[in-house]
Order: sequence, then structure tokens, then C-alpha cells
Amino acid sequence: MATPAAVHTDHAHAPAGGKYFVPEPSAWPFVLTFALVICIIAGWGYLEEHSLGPVPAYGGAALAIYIIFRWVRGVCLESEGGLYNTQVGMTYRMGMAWFIFSEVMFFAAFFGALWYAREMSIPWLSGEGAKLSTHTNLWPGFENTWPTNGPAQLGGKFETVGAWGLPFINTVLLLTSGFTLEAAHHALKENHRKVCIAWMWVTVALGCLFLYFQVTEYVHAFHELNLTMHSGVYGSTFFMLTGFHGFHVTLGTLMLAIIAVRLMLGHFKPDSHFGFEGVAWYWHFVDVVWIGLFIFVYVA
Repeated sequence: MATPAAVHTDHAHAPAGGKYFVPEPSAWPFVLTFALVICIIAGWGYLEEHSLGPVPAYGGAALAIYIIFRWVRGVCLESEGGLYNTQVGMTYRMGMAWFIFSEVMFFAAFFGALWYAREMSIPWLSGEGAKLSTHTNLWPGFENTWPTNGPAQLGGKFETVGAWGLPFINTVLLLTSGFTLEAAHHALKENHRKVCIAWMWVTVALGCLFLYFQVTEYVHAFHELNLTMHSGVYGSTFFMLTGFHGFHVTLGTLMLAIIAVRLMLGHFKPDSHFGFEGVAWYWHFVDVVWIGLFIFVYVA
């Protein structure tokens, strides 16, 4: 499976000495970024009720899927063509490790925003620990409560999503998917390919089920609870954290499906399968983030 360090090319080749594979320059990262930006803008327009029409959404998604397919195909051909040696494998591992570290920092910023709003901003607006009583002039009577839609109920009244409904079911699904993925990994190392493939598709199915329930939860929040991104700081942090996590689950499910297809095509060996391991690292990271999200967004 491709990692952030991988660069697609149909004509890359190993240098004359054969010591290290060096791919040719590629425009795929830039084109994929452009396609994803189009998808994000289209999604923003839909959520903010400023729809840009179906063309940006479908066009951006189609372009992104095409680029991902070409990019992953190129990396698979390089790997199965014997162009990667031990040193290249170590480069991939380091690249994936740094990528996941950057993702940890990405979500740490969002969890930090949630903590800042709950533990600092809201208490300050209510006058807690204030040396200058500016709150009495700005928002008199504002109470330190959570969840909140902001002073003077600027975001409108809303209800929160209960933790022990769909969020708990999704927690069980993701934790279960971690075990099924490890079962697939163990089967691969034991060279039980059919068992490995079966567990991989079970993991993919669990990821898809998680996404289905999250979409169901969003529809319920929008239409039944009046919980939207306009619902003050609570709505903003709720959809920011759950939305970006859902995006990562989508990418992870796609990567798992690609690995499953590659296994069906005979790719990977019991002692050489970092493409599998890299995706497993990513999926376990997604699991851990959801546990923190479930605790601090839904339960606490």
C-alpha cells in the first residue's frame, strides 16, 4: 500500500548499481490535493446550505478516485516488480511512522481546541477567575455550562447526541475491526491466505458499517436535534472532530479494501508485507483516536 513517501511513476527504475530505488518526479500529489480541495469546498457548500451543485462534488470525487487508483497501481507494480530492497522498506516504515505522528498532532490540535473551549473560554466568559469584570458588560448572566451554543444562545437551541446509542455501537464496531485486522495479519504470517482474505473483508465491512451509522447519526443530529455547525462552539467542535475522524475512517476503509484485493491477486508474502502492515498501523491509529473522541466528546 502506498505511503506518504511513495511517488507514483509508470517509468521509474532502479539505478545502475541496483542499491536503491529512486522514482521519477510525479504530479500525482498536487493533482490529488486539488481534487480533495474541490470535494471539501463542495461538502462545505452542502452543509452550509450554499450548494454549488453536483458537478464540483462528483467531479472532485471522480478525479480523486482516478488519481488514487493510478498512484496505488504504480506503487504495487514497483513492489511486485522487485524494485524495493530492505533499505527502501525501511524508508517506507519511517515515512509511515512520521505520517502517523503528523496525524497525531493533527487531532491533538482539535482536542486542544475542545479543551480550551470547555476549560478556559467558557469559564472566563462566565467570570470565573476574571480580574477585569469584562464579562459583566459583554455577556451578563452567562453561565459556565457545557454543552453550550455560546453567549445569548447565538447558535440556537439544540440537543446533544447520546453516547450510548449509535456512538457506542460504532465504538464496538471499530474495536472489533482492530481484532479482525490482527487476525488477518496473523493468518498472513502463517501463510493462510484464504483465512487472511476472509478476515480482511470482515474488517472492510465493519469500517463500512461504521460509516453508515455515522451518516445516520448526522442526519438525526441535523433534522431531529437541530445540532449543526451553527450550534455554537459545541457544534463546531463536535462536527470538526467527528467529521475529520469519519474522513480518516473512509480513507482507512478504502486502503483496507485495496489490501484485500491485492491479497486476492497473490500479493504479499509471510515475511514481506509492509503494505499490509502500514495500513494496519493507520487503522489502529484511527481506533485509538475514536476511543478518545468517544470519551471526551460523547461521554464527558
